[in-house]
Amino acid sequence: MSAAPLLLIGGAGIVGRHTARLLRDAHPDIPLLIGGRELAKAQRAAADIGNVEGTTVDLAADDLGLGGRPIGAIAIFFTDTTVAALRFAQRHGVPYLSISPAMNETGPEVAAYMHRPNAAPVVLGTEWLVGATTIPTLEFARAFRHVDAVRLGAVLDELDEGGPASFDDLERQTQALPAVQVRRQGAWIWRRGEDLAATLHAADGTAMDATALSPHDVFGLATATGAPNVEFNLAIGVSSSRRRGEPMSTEILIELAGEDHAGQARRSRHAVIHPEGQMPLTGLGVALVLERLLGLDSKPPTPAGLYFPYQLLEPASYLERFRQVGGQIVALEAA
Repeated sequence: MSAAPLLLIGGAGIVGRHTARLLRDAHPDIPLLIGGRELAKAQRAAADIGNVEGTTVDLAADDLGLGGRPIGAIAIFFTDTTVAALRFAQRHGVPYLSISPAMNETGPEVAAYMHRPNAAPVVLGTEWLVGATTIPTLEFARAFRHVDAVRLGAVLDELDEGGPASFDDLERQTQALPAVQVRRQGAWIWRRGEDLAATLHAADGTAMDATALSPHDVFGLATATGAPNVEFNLAIGVSSSRRRGEPMSTEILIELAGEDHAGQARRSRHAVIHPEGQMPLTGLGVALVLERLLGLDSKPPTPAGLYFPYQLLEPASYLERFRQVGGQIVALEAA
């Protein structure tokens, strides 16, 4: 494994800080570099975490403004419309992970990968909370012989601070897009107009207005499970914990329907919850993907290829770390 630092572009934000702290706690000797447009902001974040360095990153420069400094891997926490960070990673043969572009925005990244498929591992990481949806869903699906429907929902508390980059991503994906993709009866269709609206039942059973969203979970889980019906809906409002008078939390609702291994009809419903909101789980997913890419988990580094996070993360290890950082999985009564 290279001693070159892991570069977290946009790492001064909330998710980046969670990622850096998790990596620093798990790997005290791994060099970490927080990069951003504002050097002072990057340096403040680095100082807050400790034993981390801040630097300026210039996406308009071929060397990202790093002056030829070696880099061991890159994670970027906002949508890089220039694809400069990916091109840099490919030129230097180092792993690359992005967590912001929606599926309809990944064309530049996929094209860059297709032109140099053997250059570096590239991870399209825009799953909801980077593994916290896909990995539990695939674990629950093991109880089914056939999955007919995967209905995913997320409750984002209106007090859950996500930072400006996260807000921009969410606004772009929920307001700027006139339609989102969903799988129905085995066909990929576009939800648009009134079909974008949905009702989501939170972990406490409260009905909430929701809107359709298509993070990468929809496409990955439809392919992995073979389910002919897969959708994702997002509700923004008051989380179940805050309705009980407790601090806000984040919730992911996972509903599966199909047949069990005995051929009997089966339905299940679970909630994935973190009492501190969305950012700890997102940071965990990024940290674990970087560990896997670089072989920090005592396994060989990930070879060149194009990946979703859930393809890289071993479920038992993920769920152990998930619980260590305060994540909870609750079985709910199936509808």
